[in-house]
This record gives sequence, structure tokens and C-alpha cells, in this order.
Amino acid sequence: MKGCKTMTSVFKEKEEAMQEEVCRNMINGRTALGIELGSTRIKAVLVDEHQKPVASGSHDWENRLVEGVWTYTLEDIWEGVQDSFAKLKEDVKARYGVTLTTVGSIGISAMMHGYMAFNRAGEILVPFRTWRNTMTEEASEKLTELFQYHIPQRWSIAHLYQAILKKEPHVPEIDYLITLEGYVHWKLTGQKVLGIGDCAGMFPIDTGKKDFHERMIAQFDELTAGEQLPWKLRDILPKVLTAGEEAGVLTEEGAKLLDPSGALKPGIPLCPPEGDAGTGMVATNSVAKRTGNVSAGTSVFAMVVLEHELKNVHEELDLVTTPAGDLVAMVHCNNCTSDLNAWVNLFEEFSLAMGMKVDRNQLFSTLYNLALEGDPDCGGLLAYNYFSGEHITHFEEGRPAFVRLPDSRFNLANFMRVHLYTSLGALRVGMDILFKEEGVKLDSLLGHGGLFKTKGVGQRIMAAAAGVPVTVMETAGEGGAWGAAILASYMRYRRDGGSAALDQYLTDCVFADEEGVVMEPQEEDERGFKAFMERYINGLPIERAAVDCLGGTAGN
Repeated sequence: MKGCKTMTSVFKEKEEAMQEEVCRNMINGRTALGIELGSTRIKAVLVDEHQKPVASGSHDWENRLVEGVWTYTLEDIWEGVQDSFAKLKEDVKARYGVTLTTVGSIGISAMMHGYMAFNRAGEILVPFRTWRNTMTEEASEKLTELFQYHIPQRWSIAHLYQAILKKEPHVPEIDYLITLEGYVHWKLTGQKVLGIGDCAGMFPIDTGKKDFHERMIAQFDELTAGEQLPWKLRDILPKVLTAGEEAGVLTEEGAKLLDPSGALKPGIPLCPPEGDAGTGMVATNSVAKRTGNVSAGTSVFAMVVLEHELKNVHEELDLVTTPAGDLVAMVHCNNCTSDLNAWVNLFEEFSLAMGMKVDRNQLFSTLYNLALEGDPDCGGLLAYNYFSGEHITHFEEGRPAFVRLPDSRFNLANFMRVHLYTSLGALRVGMDILFKEEGVKLDSLLGHGGLFKTKGVGQRIMAAAAGVPVTVMETAGEGGAWGAAILASYMRYRRDGGSAALDQYLTDCVFADEEGVVMEPQEEDERGFKAFMERYINGLPIERAAVDCLGGTAGN
């Protein structure tokens, strides 16, 4: 009809208008850049003023085992950071025809903990010791006893004290001790600062003062006084900053380090660098008290924001903080879906043997949904998914196991249900410490990761395991680089006069239009999971016997 636009032309005009807005934002610096250095990938994400991702770039990398230490070299770090940023620039050019020369703000994130020690000249003294290294058992146990506060082996202070106990010659030369994202931030800005979330992965935090715990610092200095070290602990730690504070600007040297092409201009403000747990909480809108998020894939961990300090020390729990400085309990389990995936692979192999080529996604969906038809208590079946050790239940090694009684209701639905249940068994043990022993209250969990890929299934099982509503949102998969970009935007918002706390900012400015799918726990599922857990706890000696009796490797 004359004078009327087709629906296609209307959509095209809207798309072109959005493209033009994004271009103007880039030219005028109304964007935020987030970079996260994960264990296997470095990712850079650029967001617009509405916190929507508009461009990205990534670089794959792997840690290496050097003389018994899991590490990345400094060359690895900068090659990856530069490559991910270069690919983001290429993405910007391809999408919008613009050469990226500035952004509104920058946030850096990385895997937490670990040990990077530098001398006064800024030279690294020993290879970077990542969170993956378990070489600090003696230090961890002694510091936990001294502080009456759980110090995991991967924490920076455990690495430092272990080096002192071993009389490593580099210790007296230490001028600065920092984590990975703090190191990158330091080189970009010249500022020796770190976000409070990963500061809590270096040394215990006083959440009232939003700083390192002074009593424990004094205890550490007293403990090491006989070593005659030329520094006190406070001297070599970074300054603690919370979300929203300014953390320096990109220097000329930093701009050239990030973008060797020279196109990126200096002077861009940076927010406090944060660990991947903190940016993950931001990316899932899980920073308010009585909320939490659970990431379930090869491993599983839950982060619960606490209302108060825990009454007791629990070696099964890690205590960190949100980027705003609120106390968080972390329940981390090594095993989640690996054994479940192995069984799905077996069914796929059977299908191929029968001459049936089955779509893998359909296979997962069919088997997962079939589990919901099983008995709430899995018909008396029992399984352990321990591919590796599980500290929550005190296993140094693991053996995947499936056990049943002669009269158990053994069918495919119950078989799949028990393997979904056991993927969260160790997590439930840790959550019970929080809920039953510590009286922690939790209103909701946000779920993300592979377990939740089949719509409604993992979410329903998680709700039964945790006993709280579980929400799944599409943006939960955007990851920590997006969370780092949001923190960079939040810093700029506070600098420009905004007063909202981080949790309110996320709710109002980032997730306001996000409609997550909420699933309440079903009473029948909760009763069934409770019955399964009684069987799970009582059957742990079976798993112990498997570890003791099945040594070595298959076939030997």
C-alpha cells in the first residue's frame, strides 16, 4: 500500500539507528571495556551505555607445568591480553566501521588467588604460582590454626608463608605481592591496588572496615618476626578498594602495553581489578545479602552472600567478599557433571551400535527429561560422581561408582535421576553446613553452567537440592568479562555523582529488563532429595573402599 513501510524496512531502520548509536558511543567514549583472564581463555568485552555487549575478542591459552609448578609466563599473559584486545578492535571495525581509540572505562578480572611476588625493580622473583597449585598444606593448616579462620591452600598468604617455611631465597627481596588481575592493572596504571573481592582471596578481610584484617596481620608479623625479614606484611600488600572507587587511569606505557598499535589513547579511568568470583557475582546479579549464584559444569560452586560472620571455622567453606565488600561463603566441589556426561556418552555409543545416529543435544535433553519421570528418591539407587578427590567429603582421590540393592527400582528414569542428584551431593553437604550449622538464610539462587542447559531439568534438581527458588537468565552466560565491564561502568556512574549501591545499580540499570525463569522447589522433590542424601552419607564408606581397593590406572 502506498505510503506504508514494510515490516522488514522498519526493522532495518531500527537496526541502522542502533548501529549509529553504538558508533557515536564508541567515538565519544560512552562504553566500558572488560577483560578477564580465565584458566583457558582470555576474553575482552565492550559494552554500550546500556551495559549490552557490542563487541568482543578472545584468546585461548593454557597453563604449563614447570618444575612442579602450574604457571603462566609474563609473556603468556601479555600476548593473550594484547591478542584478545586486538580481536575486539577487529570486531568493532567489522561491525561498525570504526577504529577503536578510546573507551569510557576499563575493568580487569582474572582467576583469583595465587602468588606473584616482585622485587623493588618490578621484576618477578619466582614463576607465577596459580590457584591450581596444592603445595601449601603446611602453611594452610598453621595459618588456619593461628587465625582461627580458614586459609585455603590457594590463597596468596598460604603461598607466602609456605615460601617462608621453606626458606626460599627470594622472600627477603619481596617488594610487592599481588594476584594476576592486580598485576595487569598495576602495569596499565602504575597503581598497586586490588578489589576487595580478590583481596579476600589473598588475606582475610575485615568486612566492617573494608580492609585487610589488622589483628591477623599483626599475628602474621609476630609469627614471622624471627625470620628477620626487611618488610612487614602490610608493606607488600596492595591497597584495598571497593566497587565504585576510582583505581587510576591508563598511562601512556599502559596504553602501548594493551594496544601495541598505538591507536588506544591514554587517560582512560579504570575500576578496581576483581577476581573471577566477584565479576561472576556481578554478571549474575548476585551481590545482595541472602542471594547467591551456583555455577554447575565440570565442577560446581555456590556463592552465598551472608548477613553476618559465621560462628565457627569450617575447612569445607571459603570466605571471600562481593566487590562491594559484603561477606560471601563459597562452597566449591571438584566434581559435578563429568560422570553424568560419561553415562550419556555410553548411551550415544549404544545408539551408534544399533545403527541410530542421534543428535547429541537431543540425547541430553531426552535423558535429562526422562529423569523427571523417576521416583523422587531415585528408587533406592546410589551413585558417586568422584572422578577426582572431594574435600567437602574428605576424599583425596575419587572413583566413580554406581550401587543398588537387588530390590531397588532399577530403570532408566531412576538411573538418570540418581546421576543428576549425585552431581549435587557434595554441594548439598557444604550447603547443609551453612543452613543447618550456621543458620544462614538464602532467598534465591541464580543458576548458570552446563547443568542448566536442558531447560527446566537441572534447575528443578538444584531447587530440590538447595531448598530455595532457582532462577536461570539468558545473560548468565555472558561471563566475567561482562561483569568486569559492568564494574567499570559502575565506577564511572559513581564518579559522575550516582549514589546507588552496587546491588541496586545492578537491579535498576543492568537487569531491569531481564526476565529470568524462576523455579520453586517442589515438596515431593525435596523429600526425595533428602532421602537420597541420607543414602549418600551412609554410603560414603563404599566410596572409601573403592578408593582403597581400586588403585593405579585402568588395565594395570
